Amino acid sequence: MVRKAVMDDFPVILNIYATARAFMAKTGNPTQWADGHPSADLLRECILAQKLFVFTDPDDFSQIRGCFYFAIENDPTYAQISEGSWLSDAPYGVIHMVASDGQVHGFLRNVLDFCEPQTSHLRIDTHHDNKIMQHLLEKNGFTRCGIIHVEDGTPRIAYQRMSLTQSQLG
Repeated sequence: MVRKAVMDDFPVILNIYATARAFMAKTGNPTQWADGHPSADLLRECILAQKLFVFTDPDDFSQIRGCFYFAIENDPTYAQISEGSWLSDAPYGVIHMVASDGQVHGFLRNVLDFCEPQTSHLRIDTHHDNKIMQHLLEKNGFTRCGIIHVEDGTPRIAYQRMSLTQSQLG
């Protein structure tokens, strides 16, 4: 089950991101979140803005197994893209800070199952060294669109997925 994160979830959320940072470092992606990203302050802001979501264990809803940011909004870091282009300029949902505790198989698929009914256009980005996420995004129908630069100026590989709505199918 996916639900909005609340401040009572904060200690577990911090632990999940620490687990994800350690996993990324161990699997060849030591720099993407090496600076402690996402920070505790950023996570608090996202919770208060109601844009941070948690995924609970399907067998025990009290156990949080993962977290992610989702909003239907224009992401300023997506305004400029190089080495390619977006598939569409239509309004989109943005997914950021995807992290799990590693206990649930198919976590990204669960995130997408939550996001897709809300918008037919999704955008997400990841670090060049995050080969696992690149593979998962492509496996789940995302198209590599080009390179964007996040707030600190570092490059990220940008992806977009467009689903056809029932009205588009005819």
